[in-house]
Amino acid sequence: MHGKTVLVTGSTAGIGRETARGLALLGAEVILVGRDPERARAAADEISRGAGGVTALTADLSDLAGLRRLADQVAERYDRLDVLVNNAGGMNAERRLTRDGVEATFAVNVLAPYALTCLLLPLLRAAGTARVVNLTGGMPGGTIDPGNLQGEKKYLGWRFAHYNHAKTALMAMSHRFASQLEEEKVTVNVAYPGHAYTPGNQATPMRAFPYLYRPAAPLIRLLGPLLLSDMTKASRSSVHLASSPEMEGVTGTYVDAKARRSAWPSAALDPRGQQAVWSECERLSDLTPG
Repeated sequence: MHGKTVLVTGSTAGIGRETARGLALLGAEVILVGRDPERARAAADEISRGAGGVTALTADLSDLAGLRRLADQVAERYDRLDVLVNNAGGMNAERRLTRDGVEATFAVNVLAPYALTCLLLPLLRAAGTARVVNLTGGMPGGTIDPGNLQGEKKYLGWRFAHYNHAKTALMAMSHRFASQLEEEKVTVNVAYPGHAYTPGNQATPMRAFPYLYRPAAPLIRLLGPLLLSDMTKASRSSVHLASSPEMEGVTGTYVDAKARRSAWPSAALDPRGQQAVWSECERLSDLTPG
C-alpha cells in the first residue's frame, strides 16, 4: 500500500479506526474522517505514532452539503484517491429525518456511500486502478420493499429492524454500482465485519432492537466486552478488500468476516430492489456516476 491514498469514513473509533490503522501499517497514506474534530485529530495522532501519513478531516455524512464539502476538501489536497472505504454507519431507535428530509438510517448507511462515491469518482478514476469498499453490518437480509426504503411504513417490528434492511439496501446499491463501473478500473465490493462491540453498538439503546431480540440485549452488553472487543478481527474483511493483491481488478464481490468470498443475499441481487434503491439514491442526491 506504499504510495496509495486511502479515505476511511467513520474512522475515529471502532472498526473504522482499526481499518485505518491496518491500512496505515501497510504503508498507505490514510485520510481519516469523523464527525467530531477533536476525536478525529486524536485518532489520527494515535494511529500516526505507529504508522505515519494519517490526516484527519471532519464531516457530517448524514448531510449532503457535508458530503460535498468533504469531497471538495479531498480534491483540494489530493490529485487522486486509490481506495475509498465507506465504513460509517448508524442505527437509530426511532425514525427521524436529516436536514435534507431523508430518513437518518437510510441517509448514513445507503445514501452517503452512494453520494460520496459519486463525488469522489474523478479522484478514483485519476488513480488508474482504484477500489471502493462498502461495509455492511448487523444481519442484512429480508426483502427490499420499494415503498419502505426510508421506513415510511414500518421502522421496527418483532423481527424487523430498519437498520438491517438499510444494510441490505446498501448491498443492492453496491452490486449495482459495481455493474455501472465494470468497464472502468474502479472496483466496488462489500465487506461484512461480523459482530463487534463497537462504541456505536454500546451506545445503542435497547428500544432500537426488534422486540423479539430485546431479551438478548443485556447478554450482549455483558459478554460483548469479553467476546467481541477485538476490532482487529472485525476490520479484517475491509482491510483485505482495500489492500489484498488478489482483489486487484475484482468487482461485485461480497466477503464475510473472515474475508472469504460469500454469496450475496438474494434481496441484494433482485433487479426490482436494486432499481428501487438506485433510483432513490439518484433522486435524493441528484448525483449519478456518469
